Amino acid sequence: MDSESKLPGRVVVREVGLRDGLQSIARTLPTADKRSWLRAAHAVGLREVEVGSFVPARYLPQLADTAELVAFARTLPDLCVSVLVPNLRGAEAALASGAHAMIVPLSASAAHSQANLRKTPDAVVAEIGRMRALRDASGSTTLLEGGISTAFGCTLQGAVAPAEVLRLVQALLDVGVDRISLADTVGYADPLAVRRLFAQVRELAGDRLWAAHFHDTRGLGLANVFAALQEGVARFDASLGGIGGCPHAPGASGNVATEDLAWLLRSMGIDTGLDLPALLALRAQLVRWLPDEPLHGALWRAGLPRTLAPQPEVPA
Repeated sequence: MDSESKLPGRVVVREVGLRDGLQSIARTLPTADKRSWLRAAHAVGLREVEVGSFVPARYLPQLADTAELVAFARTLPDLCVSVLVPNLRGAEAALASGAHAMIVPLSASAAHSQANLRKTPDAVVAEIGRMRALRDASGSTTLLEGGISTAFGCTLQGAVAPAEVLRLVQALLDVGVDRISLADTVGYADPLAVRRLFAQVRELAGDRLWAAHFHDTRGLGLANVFAALQEGVARFDASLGGIGGCPHAPGASGNVATEDLAWLLRSMGIDTGLDLPALLALRAQLVRWLPDEPLHGALWRAGLPRTLAPQPEVPA
């Protein structure tokens, strides 16, 4: 099978700006503006949004309103509402909130794991097992996703061996996660490395390999998206305006911009269900909400091309 024939006909974009983006910005965006962002994101066609993180407010006051945002987001039709949880207490809050999915970060870098969660990777895996037991005991249908960060390297530790990533993938499967995602937290990945690692993880995880999360720190974010597409990945995290990063990973700058990702997919005839002009209008609104923050991306500068054709219909 050639690589083009493996490209998915439809891709789901998960907007993570409300969590990954805002956690790296000192300004606390008012909850009313976040609700407006959510409402507009839904109108644009986004159907998966990571709305926040259940961490103590003293650490991330920018995300202290996560429970309120989950409640609001759940009123938007057909929207999958996800949250980040760092530990069992965060999982308890996520389950109580009614979030549809909780994402637990597991760093493949031991140094980053200690800096971010103050635990070894294996201790995090054990905690995820307890989250699975808690979820099952509660009768909740909330999905449990293990998000493997620094999967391609780490600014604190340096190289991360693919064998260690695969070991942690298997460990996550063993403790019963519903799905697994891989993240290039610091922008070290290249397209060849992406194809190799995602192919190996697919052999282990099968359909439980769920999503990819790329940063554009060194300008390879979209190239890495394309490489993952060639391995059949059909879900990608992205952040409006390319905002975001990890406070505990020096040099981890912006995510792939949602609008640039949407354009890449649209230009290749891959359906996302996203309204590109409306998405650019939402980005313009983000400039007004965050007037002093640097935003990233290319589509907003160049604009949509005159050759833009209607989105092709994709068979169900």
